Amino acid sequence: MEKKLHLLESFTAKGSDGAIYKVCGYEHLVRDESLVGEDLWEPTGQAEYRLDTGQRVEVTHDGVMRIATTGVELHRQH
Repeated sequence: MEKKLHLLESFTAKGSDGAIYKVCGYEHLVRDESLVGEDLWEPTGQAEYRLDTGQRVEVTHDGVMRIATTGVELHRQH
């Protein structure tokens, strides 16, 4: 099964360390293999967030965002 990421949004966030980060939100897509010769992709319902550097951002059920490798908490800027 072929998969890819589709950029949904990007935004700036301020970290608990005082730094400003760019966060990108992606949805997971899979190729619809039932349509031969077509290049159609379907969303899986799974999403993920990463910094523009590629570091993974964890999002808790209550919406708190943290950089996975450092634990720095991120707050979306408006």
